[in-house]
Amino acid sequence: MEEKYHIDIKEIKRLAQKFSLNDINFCINQQLNEGSNLCEISGTTEYIISELAKAEFVKQLMQNGFSMTDAVRELAKRIRAFHELNK
Repeated sequence: MEEKYHIDIKEIKRLAQKFSLNDINFCINQQLNEGSNLCEISGTTEYIISELAKAEFVKQLMQNGFSMTDAVRELAKRIRAFHELNK
């Protein structure tokens, strides 16, 4: 049975556009330590950390010259590759 995974591209793009790498990192630590964050994302802690980590990855690629579209595409490619290896 094939397991589906979810990528909330809209949320990841919003976070990567709105917040700096330092802000995203702060929000990850804040969520882990306090159970809430200032990055305007809500849900379970697992969901929040996952989306913030993805946004952090996209933001890093953008700072290295990737366009938003190419950075999100690279993220999706790596997530697919990870899931293929872990089938």
